[in-house]
Amino acid sequence: MTAIQRAAFPLASAFALIATPLAAHTDAAPMQAKDLVTMPRLGSPTVSPDGTMAVYSVTTTDSESLARSGQLYMRSLADEDAEPVALDLAGGAASFAGDGWLYYLAEGHHGGPTQVWRAQIGADGSVSNIVQVTDIPRGVEGYSVSGNGEKIAIWTDIARSCTDLACDDSAKPYAPGPGDGRLYEGDGGFYRHWDQWETPGTYSRVFTAGMGSFLSSEAFTPVDGAIGAGGPQGDTPTKPFGGGEDVVWAPDGSGVYFVAREGGASEPYSTNLDIWWSDLSGGAPTNLTDANEALDALPVPSPDGQFLAYVAMERPTYEADRQVIMLRDLKSGVVTPLTADFDRSFGSLAWTPDSRWIVATAQDVLDTPAFRIDPRSGAVERLDLMAGNEAHIGNVTPLASGDILFTRDSIGAPAELFLSKDWGMAEPLTQVATPTIGKFAPVVVERFSFAGANGDTVWGQITKLEGHKGKMPAILYVHGGPQGSFNDGWSSRWNPRVVASQGYAVISVDFHGSTGYGQDFTDSINGDWGGKPLEDLKLGLAAALERDTQIDGSRACAMGASYGGYMMNWIAGNWPDRFDCLVQHDGLFDMRSFYYTTEELWFPKWDFGGSYAENSELYERWNPVNHVDKWQTPMLVVAGEKDFRVPYTQGLASFTALQERGIESQLLVFPNENHWVLGAKNSLQWHNTVFNWLDRWLKPDE
Repeated sequence: MTAIQRAAFPLASAFALIATPLAAHTDAAPMQAKDLVTMPRLGSPTVSPDGTMAVYSVTTTDSESLARSGQLYMRSLADEDAEPVALDLAGGAASFAGDGWLYYLAEGHHGGPTQVWRAQIGADGSVSNIVQVTDIPRGVEGYSVSGNGEKIAIWTDIARSCTDLACDDSAKPYAPGPGDGRLYEGDGGFYRHWDQWETPGTYSRVFTAGMGSFLSSEAFTPVDGAIGAGGPQGDTPTKPFGGGEDVVWAPDGSGVYFVAREGGASEPYSTNLDIWWSDLSGGAPTNLTDANEALDALPVPSPDGQFLAYVAMERPTYEADRQVIMLRDLKSGVVTPLTADFDRSFGSLAWTPDSRWIVATAQDVLDTPAFRIDPRSGAVERLDLMAGNEAHIGNVTPLASGDILFTRDSIGAPAELFLSKDWGMAEPLTQVATPTIGKFAPVVVERFSFAGANGDTVWGQITKLEGHKGKMPAILYVHGGPQGSFNDGWSSRWNPRVVASQGYAVISVDFHGSTGYGQDFTDSINGDWGGKPLEDLKLGLAAALERDTQIDGSRACAMGASYGGYMMNWIAGNWPDRFDCLVQHDGLFDMRSFYYTTEELWFPKWDFGGSYAENSELYERWNPVNHVDKWQTPMLVVAGEKDFRVPYTQGLASFTALQERGIESQLLVFPNENHWVLGAKNSLQWHNTVFNWLDRWLKPDE
């Protein structure tokens, strides 16, 4: 995901109609905001080593209190007709290890910080032999168990100077004196990141130990070694979005591959993630990708221990560069770029258990399908796992039987678990959200293409209620990133289905800069934020209106977040007479102040060819604040006070500009949300506020 979104394809025809995979209820009520907020959510599956069962979590939200809770379920893979069984376990973040135990996170035996537990799961879903594995006073943020179950890695925030988990790092290096002020040195790097203020010298770090019960702090050894000995001084998993994919065991349990980016003064300017190898001795680890100054990530060793697959970018400081699958021969050290000739960026990797194939996912136009890659030749084959469009495939797990387990979601429906036999068409294994979504009026999604800026082919989608009578107003959706996509996938935040269910036609356009169309198309937005993308949006809206005469183009609003919010501010001054209203969420308003207050500075430096001081002319060319004199469109502004990517003061500034000019406007500020709105109650408030704003300008008679 790209810096200001952090939120992701060839087709047989120019467009396709896709109904939700549910029975159409002609008298069903349209989906509402509360239905989206309380929709059950499927978590990532984990598969037992013998391939006979999968365990996954389901998050539910109480319709009255909006409190969320999780439940683990087991689904037999040996019996196609089996029903999921709720496990009698009070925990989450579950994963099987090669020893057959199910590991998970839960409160410690006597309450207190989160610890690692394990239990045995029977074929009937029975739970037995529950054991607490760790007993760490500071708690466990995450874990990974070796394939043979003999060792465990955990990670937690701790001072880099600590050589063991028992280290007392409670004295924080803030300003001396009685106050609560934070003191940061000028060469310290990040002082705040995403939505958290940094604690200097403290990082997420990985420690390993032999497996046992109630493992104490003293049992663990750091994989990054002593400070100053040559290991990295940075977060593992990487922050703010890294997880278990950043900590991976060698198949024989002899060591750990982990991902880190060096902290310190250079970190806000660097995308140089590296893959390190620790032999668990406590000494300095080895940097396996030191030669590449761009990103290296997603280490996945082959089950036979011969190779390490991972993804790498080529251009340092560019976070939206193509991710090529690399193959390292672990005996010779020779590295081969497997997919250098395939113009898509891979976002997940998995080996088949026999080490014969790599299965990976990548955006491709409006889908995220799975691909089979031959590690011997680098040949790439797109798999056809779903009838119709692939939509969004994720959590791919190849099984020893030759089958593939994965999740699939779309604009029409949330994620469910699917099983493909012998690389063929998959069948659903779960109905986590399907019964709920089936109660609502269905939507149809039409894909379309048109000639955009420079005559290039640009793709878009129209989402609207199926069987809607009469005209419907238009909503132009603008995605963030800007190197991103409103692809055919479910979202719990910017969800086209729930907006369309209010009686609107949602039009999304993957303008120049979007991902899934080749690297040149993605690169084309660099230095041109308000140029080709705006032209594509204009042409895309016109193409959608021409294609679907049911859409009333005389009643239209536009909305977007992050870069999409920037585009709302840009449209306000550069397409000021087109829309009845705008919804601007966490959008950039003043490019100069944005540069000096955002945290991941590699992002604007790449997209604008240097710092503000080095290339102020380009920043000012695409600066929305320079066009405030032409603003006239009513705008709803949304901001989160914990948003350090696009600080909320950008929203305050745009609201001030609206007030000064006497333009009808509203400001919605969330004190405890970051660049996203994640809380259930806040999400409901966000949706209802947005829907009221749209209705006010597009359905005044109602």
